[in-house]
This record gives sequence, structure tokens and C-alpha cells, in this order.
Amino acid sequence: MKIAVIGSGGWGTAVAVMLAKKGYDIWLWSWVQDETDRLNRDRENKEFLPGVPLPDNITCSHDAQKCVVNADLVIAAPPSPAARTTAKTIAPYIAKGQIVMNISKGLEDGSLLRLSQVYAEEIPLADIAVMSGPSHAEEVSRGLPSTNVVAASSRETAEKIQDIVMSDTFRAYTSTDIIGVELGGALKNIIALCAGISDGLGYGDNTKAALMTRGLAEIARLGCAMGAKQETFMGLSGLGDLIVTCTSMHSRNRRAGILLGKGKSLQQTLDEVHLVVEGVNTVHAAYELSRKRGVEMPITEEAYAIVFEGKNPAEAVMSLMKRGKKEE
Repeated sequence: MKIAVIGSGGWGTAVAVMLAKKGYDIWLWSWVQDETDRLNRDRENKEFLPGVPLPDNITCSHDAQKCVVNADLVIAAPPSPAARTTAKTIAPYIAKGQIVMNISKGLEDGSLLRLSQVYAEEIPLADIAVMSGPSHAEEVSRGLPSTNVVAASSRETAEKIQDIVMSDTFRAYTSTDIIGVELGGALKNIIALCAGISDGLGYGDNTKAALMTRGLAEIARLGCAMGAKQETFMGLSGLGDLIVTCTSMHSRNRRAGILLGKGKSLQQTLDEVHLVVEGVNTVHAAYELSRKRGVEMPITEEAYAIVFEGKNPAEAVMSLMKRGKKEE
């Protein structure tokens, strides 16, 4: 079986390594030839997954056609700002009915589309699926037990992917709620950013627990307004991913939030993290979506004010604490 992984960042590389260990023929595509050359020379992604060797059955390539043609599964793993460009790059080589599975977590700024919608627009011939859940690349690549949810419009497609990805160290569940699975993975990055801000301000476990709980309520409100199922947000791609991203230092969103909470500017924060912080991109899109849909998302609103309007993080917390009385 041939599998193409499009995007050689940390998560794309981790999934490539995980599937290579099952014996598949893996083609790992990089944006630039220099990156491909480094991966082939070092047989290790030193920038994103240092210390994790690339198995021999991973072919690193900058040729999208060679990677995609005749692949039984195409896994799309670029950061969300590059999703559309990536889709355009591989579209000419995708056959009718070929499965393209998005594993990135974010929304497209401007269009406010989910990433699977971006792939569907650019590659209408493809059978689009998504995979999401609590899965740090650093742990998956090292074979630590992890679980995800695979969602597709048909159970047949979801179960086919489930059979491909499952192993002794990676368990996959199936769903037909693409909207819920994808939104859970995207929107939790906002709450993780806020959890980091709370840590940076020196607040405690009570504050973080409140952020996570009320944050999940916001995620579910917007998700259901967009057609998702409420119960999806109680599962791995909702609550599960929220827990891992808000509590782990593997999370670049939480790390970025800590810096913001300590008073760093957005640009200083992004320079220090030195990686794509999806929560920053997503908070803008989610803020616009909430206004467009008329959905109340107070935590997202305050995150937007901190990130894009320069609001003092401590004042943002006070704004949340002093909101009018509510019934849970």
C-alpha cells in the first residue's frame, strides 16, 4: 500500500513515521527541495522531531506528482494558512474518488472555511476525510499510545482509513460528523492559547479548569450552529484534544499564550515560539464566525482583543469575571 503525506512539519512527519512502522510505502512531500535534501541526508526531521529516525520505507520528495499518483491514501498536513496552496499543488494529480484526508487543525482566514471545505473546493474529484484528536507529534512518533477520530461523509471511507492507521500504539475511532471533528480540533487552539495566558499571568488550576470548561461550551455552541453534533465535542476530537492542548508544554498554542500572559507582544511571541501558532490564526476566524452566526463566545472575544487589539490580559480576565449573571 502506498500512502502520501503532504507536508513534512512535525505532525506530518510523525504520521509518516507511524505508518511506515506498519510497513507501508510512504512518500513524504516537502514544500522546498532544500528541506527534502535535508531529510534525505539526515534521515531525521531535526527541526520538528529531533531524535526520531525516518524508517527506510519513507521516500522524501519535492515532486507532488510522484507522491500522489496511485496513492491509496493522501494525507494533507500543511499548516492552515498553506492549505489552499497545498490543495492547488496536488489537485492535478488526484484521481476521481481518491481519498484525501486533512489532519491539520485550523480555519482558513478570510473565507472562514474549514480546511476540509478548502480541499473539497480545490479537489472536487476527491473523497474528503479528516482525522483529529489528542495527538502530540512528539508522542505519536515515539510510539506512545494515542487515539484519534477519523471522520468522512461515508462510513465505508472512515472505516477504510481506520484499518490503515490503527496499530498497537495508535487507535482510531470513526465518525460521520466531519464538521464537529474538524471544528473541535481547530477551536480548541483558541482555548489552549488562553490557558497559556492564564499560566503566564500566574493564575492557578481553578482558572484553567474554568477556561477549559467554559471554552468547551463555546466550541460546542459555534459547532452546533454550523451543523455539528453536540456529542462530538464530548469526545476525543473535542474534550480530549482540549485537555491535551491546554495542559502540555508540547502545545505551541499554550507556550505562545504563556508569553502573551507575561506581557510579550504578538510579534515577540511568534518570534520566540518560532513555529506556526494555529490559535492565533484561528481566533480571528472564530471571532468573525461568531459574529456572523450570532453565537456568544466571550472567551474567544477576549482572546481576540488580547491578540489583535493589544488588550491587557489581566483586564481581559476581569472582563470575563464581571460578565452578567448566567445559568449554566
